[in-house]
Amino acid sequence: MARYPDSQTQRLDDAARAGWLYYVAGNTQDEIAQKMQISRQSAQRLVAMAITEKLVKVRLDHPVARCLDLSEALKDRFGLRFCEVTPSDPASHSTTLGIANAAAAELERYLSRKEPTIIAMGTGEELRAAADQLRSMDCPQHKLVSLVGNIAPDGSASLLDAVSRAAEIVHAPYYPMPCSVVAVSKAERDSINVQRNIRQVIELAQSADVTFVGIGSMVEDAPLVKDGFVTIADMRAMMVLGSAGEITGWAYDDDGNMIKGITNDRVVGVPPRRNSKTNIIGVSMEPGRLRAIRAAMKGRLINGLITNDAMAENLLKTGR
Repeated sequence: MARYPDSQTQRLDDAARAGWLYYVAGNTQDEIAQKMQISRQSAQRLVAMAITEKLVKVRLDHPVARCLDLSEALKDRFGLRFCEVTPSDPASHSTTLGIANAAAAELERYLSRKEPTIIAMGTGEELRAAADQLRSMDCPQHKLVSLVGNIAPDGSASLLDAVSRAAEIVHAPYYPMPCSVVAVSKAERDSINVQRNIRQVIELAQSADVTFVGIGSMVEDAPLVKDGFVTIADMRAMMVLGSAGEITGWAYDDDGNMIKGITNDRVVGVPPRRNSKTNIIGVSMEPGRLRAIRAAMKGRLINGLITNDAMAENLLKTGR
């Protein structure tokens, strides 16, 4: 945990108290000012600080009727077992707003089980943001396991690793995959996959009771390229072969079929499974990933989806 100067620690304590009084106890800012013996302006600033410092995490419990209708329509159209649609903010450029909270709530539903549960997770902005939204829990009976490597091309730990962050918050044992997402060659990938520790993590992930994955696009400015896992030449070659999207680095076409060769020959980790008997929940809402999400559902690579209403409406317009 980060250490703060004493003055900053006191400020955070005051913000936490003000946030609790406002969001939990239902006090007005005037009442908070009176109870904390500060000015109304100070109370207002402390309440705002409680949000900006993520001391308070707000979730909407009331289901929005339009979102419920969209969720049911997506389940019917694409044969999904699970679908959660959140409201969207047309002015926001965030790729995680709303869906991170919804994914965290669904994760907590599994984490609240008394019986031991294996939860597999991919990586990326959406899942890392979902992990950050988890409430503190004690879950020693569960196992959190990575589907993909958590090492960046330069050898550093990935900043978007979701499993380790989630495990830290819910105090559960976790099983990382200490390797890169994409190896430099097929031979290297094969040698990594036969290592005992990697093989054990892969086998554990394959036996997961539920799986959460991000859904990425296969375009020249995709995260796989930006983060240095694949070259722009490789990406262009995959695009020529008809790559529509990727899940944990594995590229697939518009029908959800795995692309043969190039980067798919070098991806380390657990490949997506079609028609899984357990829930595989995709978490994504970025407009540029419409094709990728649609193809993942069409190919039954996912049977659950967490997205926002804008993406849901576009998915329903595209047809089967």
